Amino acid sequence: MNDIYALPLSAKDGSKTSLKPYEGQLILIVNTASDCGFTPQFSGLEELYQKYKDQGFVILGFPCNQFAAQDSGTQEEIESFCQVNFGVTFPIMKKTDVNGKNAAPLFKYLKKEARGVLGSEKIKWNFTKFLISKEGKVITRYAPMMKPEKIARDIEKYL
Repeated sequence: MNDIYALPLSAKDGSKTSLKPYEGQLILIVNTASDCGFTPQFSGLEELYQKYKDQGFVILGFPCNQFAAQDSGTQEEIESFCQVNFGVTFPIMKKTDVNGKNAAPLFKYLKKEARGVLGSEKIKWNFTKFLISKEGKVITRYAPMMKPEKIARDIEKYL
C-alpha cells in the first residue's frame, strides 16, 4: 500500500481514524515520550506548529512507551503533561507501538519508506520524526537528536 492516508490509526479516544483529515497538508509525525531526555523538544515542536499551522502544516504526536517505559501514563495523563509543561496544542494521538509485531501500520510504512542509519527500519528512540509531503510522500526521517528548529528550513521548503 502506498496511500499513507488510508493506513488505519487509533485516535486518542481509541476510535479508528486515518491521516485522511490531514490530506493536502505538510505533516511532521513524531513518536513522543513524556519522560525522556528529548522531551523538552515538545517546546520546539509547538513553536514550529504555531509558526506554520496556518500555512498548511501539522504535527502529529504519537506517544510511545517502547523505549525504557518513558511514556507509561494514561492518554489523559500524557496529554495533560504535554499541555501543562510545554503548551502543546498540536494533535496527540493514541499511545502507539512503533516497532515490533504490534507496530502501527503507519510506522511500518514510514520505516520502510525512510530508513534509518545503515538502512535500518527500526526506530531507535523517542522523538524520531518523519516529514510527509502535501502529496502524502515520505520526504525524510530525522533522528531523535535533531532539534525541531533545525527542521524549519525543510518545512519552509515544502510548504
